[in-house]
Amino acid sequence: MGRIVDAHHSLPFAQHWGAAEHSSSDGQFFAANRGSGLINAKYGPDPGLKIYSFLSGQYGSFHSSVIGATAGEAPFVLDGLLTNPASFDPLVHYTDTGGVSDHVFALFHLLGMTFAPRLRDFPDRRLACFGSAKAWATLSPLIGKPINEEVIRQHWGDIMRLAASIRDKSLKPSEILRKLGAYRQQNRLYLALGEIGRIERTLFMLDWIENAALRMECHAGLNKGESRHSLARAVFAHSQGRIHDRSDVAQQKRAMALNLVIAAITFWNTIYMDKAAGHLAQTSPLYDVKLLAHTSPLGWEHVILSGDFDWHSGAADRKIARPLNIRPSRDWGT
Repeated sequence: MGRIVDAHHSLPFAQHWGAAEHSSSDGQFFAANRGSGLINAKYGPDPGLKIYSFLSGQYGSFHSSVIGATAGEAPFVLDGLLTNPASFDPLVHYTDTGGVSDHVFALFHLLGMTFAPRLRDFPDRRLACFGSAKAWATLSPLIGKPINEEVIRQHWGDIMRLAASIRDKSLKPSEILRKLGAYRQQNRLYLALGEIGRIERTLFMLDWIENAALRMECHAGLNKGESRHSLARAVFAHSQGRIHDRSDVAQQKRAMALNLVIAAITFWNTIYMDKAAGHLAQTSPLYDVKLLAHTSPLGWEHVILSGDFDWHSGAADRKIARPLNIRPSRDWGT
């Protein structure tokens, strides 16, 4: 999986789509049998589960995992970034509101990455400050309770050890966040982590208001993920697009296989888009290299989605390349 994504990122044409290190993630619902999934009213009356997938800024589909249909997505945001099989290190990560929590904001900061979610409920979220909100007269209507500095000081050492354990993969972020959040009485370490997250979220929200480029980059990153969902839905046509696997291991294998096929299609498309762009550069007076940034390698109209995948034909070893499907172009000058 990682080798395909790395090979895709190494293609010159992939550089038109931005930095690979600007990644995004989102969950996609798939219907399942009653013994395989849960019902989430948001997705209708049928049971199912979600595949939470990760995409690089250059359309490299580098990770996916299965989560429950009713599970919150926020605890799983860091899992894919820290178990990334490819060789690139994500620096900025985009999600929608479902992937947001103050604790995720905190861990992103502690791990040296930038979290840039699109907050649907932006106006309803309160800013945080040190001390009294009265010191910020203009912003006071937007400020909630002050930061609890004392709990951060008391547990700073524990927070550093937690971040180090997550960084060296001794702890899985989703598991530790769910365990800390499951205490009947709020865990003090969990509370301290949330306070750091409130600080980071406040700084992000202020930056979001002032920085139009940040908003555009976030929207663009999430739109790439939506395009991946469309391809995933088209590829996952087996058994009427339903997941019949009952065990967690089998479900995860199916998600990984789907991700592998998506990565292979993306890689193949990028290679041939480069050839097509080269042909247009030589033959079309309307060719503009700047427009290539607005293309996408996630199309599938030319891909045969039914039948068997032949992994042993030897075509790759023989380096057989299919010729371009060149059609007469329309004369826009007439």
